[in-house]
Amino acid sequence: MVGENAAEPRDMSGPVHVATPALARPGGHYSHAAVGGGLVFIAGQLPITPEGERLADAAFEAQVAQALANVQAALLAAGSGIDKLLQMRVYLDDIANWPAFDRIYAQWAGPSRPARAIVPTGPLHFGFKVEVEAMALA
Repeated sequence: MVGENAAEPRDMSGPVHVATPALARPGGHYSHAAVGGGLVFIAGQLPITPEGERLADAAFEAQVAQALANVQAALLAAGSGIDKLLQMRVYLDDIANWPAFDRIYAQWAGPSRPARAIVPTGPLHFGFKVEVEAMALA
């Protein structure tokens, strides 16, 4: 497993699974991120604090901010960053939240403009309003 804020030297013959104390422990059988072939794949990030607090009752904007902070923490732990993002996939419980998401996302992403999909889903796990997954260069 890779450490907290930077990728350790890795054997490029297979994937490296990333875990970081900057994020809550995964709630299932998966890694925060996986690195292989020069790419970083970030698992779907929910609005859960590093201490494990689920923000399902928080305002939409607070949920988005936490989910994006989690994406950034996973990127950093994998030795990547927002500037290396290639693709983002965003799941929203209500497409009416798209404009609010886009406003927060644009500020978070800054000059980075990865490919992105917004997927309206209806209810998400634990009553969350947003989930974000990403792919970036290592």
